[in-house]
Amino acid sequence: MKKSPSDIDRHIGNRIRTRRIAIGMSQEKLGEALGLTFQQVQKYEKGMNRVGAGRLVEVGWALGVPVQYFFEGVTEQSGSKGNVESAFGRVTSTAEGTRLIEAFATLDDIQIQRRIVDLVEMVLDIKKAKAC
Repeated sequence: MKKSPSDIDRHIGNRIRTRRIAIGMSQEKLGEALGLTFQQVQKYEKGMNRVGAGRLVEVGWALGVPVQYFFEGVTEQSGSKGNVESAFGRVTSTAEGTRLIEAFATLDDIQIQRRIVDLVEMVLDIKKAKAC
């Protein structure tokens, strides 16, 4: 019987995606480095498939991080993540979120970055006000 992925499996997949994006590597390139298809990389990143120990070591080599990196933020009891990491994971799990992060990262003007953050916070305030 195949065991379904747990919160920790999804956390590890999220860490793979976060690191891959941070170094500007595509799913295709990571797949090539591991001898996998990009679809398999997608399944790992979304937590649909579990990553075995040996494969996780190979992923770490390909992404230039130690295996411990993938477990950072996992609590011993629940496998849950902190709020910031969890929010980042939710954003990077969508194509739109990834595009937003990549575009934001290319901005070299801190004032523009601050205005974008202000805009997003204003939209959230309006959404909260409408919900009440």
